[in-house]
Amino acid sequence: MKPPARHRHDLIACHECDLLQRLPAEHLAGRVRCRRCGCVLDHGGHDPINPPLALGFTALILFVLSNSFPLLDFSLGGQHASTYLLAGIQQLYAQGAILLAGVVLFTTIIAPLLHISLLIYVFLPLSLGRRPPGFVAALRIMQAVLPWSMLEIFLLGVIVASVKLAERATIVAGPAAWSLAILVFVLAATTTQVHPGRLWDRIR
Repeated sequence: MKPPARHRHDLIACHECDLLQRLPAEHLAGRVRCRRCGCVLDHGGHDPINPPLALGFTALILFVLSNSFPLLDFSLGGQHASTYLLAGIQQLYAQGAILLAGVVLFTTIIAPLLHISLLIYVFLPLSLGRRPPGFVAALRIMQAVLPWSMLEIFLLGVIVASVKLAERATIVAGPAAWSLAILVFVLAATTTQVHPGRLWDRIR
């Protein structure tokens, strides 16, 4: 007679070095680090539901603000103009760079919005004690789309362009620029708060 199969839900692969290791029995009481590289594997003492949900709603508000208000205000020769987040994408499309416009649209609008929406979709029902429909697919898509969210690269490009144009025109950062900068940090914080292993423990 074969021995009963052992549960594998306590196995985890390190996010940095891919070492497969078993979480200690007391991992829910503190922080667990990788035996090889020291990367934090699990924050056992933290609430796995409410912090990601709060960050998701915060990111949604900042995302709406970033797309509703001017990104930069220009003043040159007595003329004033404002640019919005979508203006650059529209200009690329108008100039015939359709592929580039599509890439910028996906990495700065679609991917971040999808990531934020899935955060709320997954964690809001869990905070109410329910398992969201399609939980596994939603969690996988949320993790897969994260590398495609490149708002920080877009923001860096805006800063570089602003520095180069500052000698010719007066450039003032609009409300969208500040909300976009905060959004980058909020989205980065979500990556440290989402722990799929602990979510599986919660819904099992």
